[in-house]
Amino acid sequence: MKQHTIVICMGSSCFSRGNQENLQKVKDFLERNSLTDKVLLKGSRCEGECLKGPNMTVDGRIFNRICQDNIDAILTEALLGGQTL
Repeated sequence: MKQHTIVICMGSSCFSRGNQENLQKVKDFLERNSLTDKVLLKGSRCEGECLKGPNMTVDGRIFNRICQDNIDAILTEALLGGQTL
């Protein structure tokens, strides 16, 4: 499996809209699917799409309006090709 990169926007707009909690949800997903060693997880100060936040980028593809309800589906599609482990 190739190395993936996830960037969570931690700028003030995305942070105040829930990306602190979303970061934990991403960490939980990676651990649950044994992906912690296969994914580089990092934060950024701004992804430049504040009005559409909270934002997260997976392998260069930006996802807007992420929330607790859609993170698992986004990561399953982006990292696992739609299949759960």
